[in-house]
Amino acid sequence: MGHQAVQHLRLDGIRMRDPFILEAAPGEFVLFGTSDENVWGGPATGFDCYTSRDLEHWEGPIAAFRPPAGFWADTQFWAPEVYALDGRFFMLATLATSSGARPRGVAVLASDNPTGPYQPWSDGPVTPPTQPCLDGTLHVDDGGARWLVYSRGTEGTPAGPGIRDGELYAVHLSADLRCTVGEPVLLFAASSANWTRPLRFPEGVEPPKGLNLATDPLFTDGPFLIGGAGGTLLMLWSSHGEDGYAMGLAESVSGTVTGPWIQRPEPLWSSDGGHGMVLRASGGRDYLAFHWPNSTPDERVRLTEVDVSGAGIRIL
Repeated sequence: MGHQAVQHLRLDGIRMRDPFILEAAPGEFVLFGTSDENVWGGPATGFDCYTSRDLEHWEGPIAAFRPPAGFWADTQFWAPEVYALDGRFFMLATLATSSGARPRGVAVLASDNPTGPYQPWSDGPVTPPTQPCLDGTLHVDDGGARWLVYSRGTEGTPAGPGIRDGELYAVHLSADLRCTVGEPVLLFAASSANWTRPLRFPEGVEPPKGLNLATDPLFTDGPFLIGGAGGTLLMLWSSHGEDGYAMGLAESVSGTVTGPWIQRPEPLWSSDGGHGMVLRASGGRDYLAFHWPNSTPDERVRLTEVDVSGAGIRIL
């Protein structure tokens, strides 16, 4: 990151976690993601983005967000997602403080242009102020109501470790996306999927101290909602499986965000990759974007065509 010259790159040349692709106009794509070199700690730079017209050749990095002086967060800037709404562009991003003065949370940023620069829009995080939260994604229901779906991960606070069984929640967003309205609704816990396994670090390897993780946690992250055929509602989400980082699929029985949600028995992607989203391109093709592998600093964006139907998501 920093003051880099704009480069012409292919996806395998872009180091990035948690990718998110916005089609800002027909055939004009913008790639966002976690791209700080200091992913797990140290001062955060901000968020960069890349642009493309064919999903193969990309130009960047472009500085999409740089925190203003006095900004509340200063480390671990993760998982930006950008949506076009009301003639503007809104970024949901996970941010944290190195001091631990306030828990990690999801905040909203806004810009008049898809590539930024983005400016603070919400007054700090819109997620619960006493709980570490991450990976916010937007869902607009059939009635036009706006929802934030996010992970209550297994991160803790300076007061103590996090919960052992990670959870996913939904909460109403105000029409202007500046704050949430009402109480969050628990959608499901990591243990509801039979493919999840505890995250155990190799002998001699310690988790980042600032995360204050629970011991051997079942975690949730990276939710993303998409409508399938016949009014179905599907959710991609990630956890740890038998072969490492993995991405699962859940379906809402009611077809609405509050569920109840049932888990597919096997992960969609089972080995060392996850935090995915589906790009429904204007050309008629659907793509799954996620990062693989999951090891730092080897993360790269993987883009593969998928079929989205009432039965689920199938990698082609």
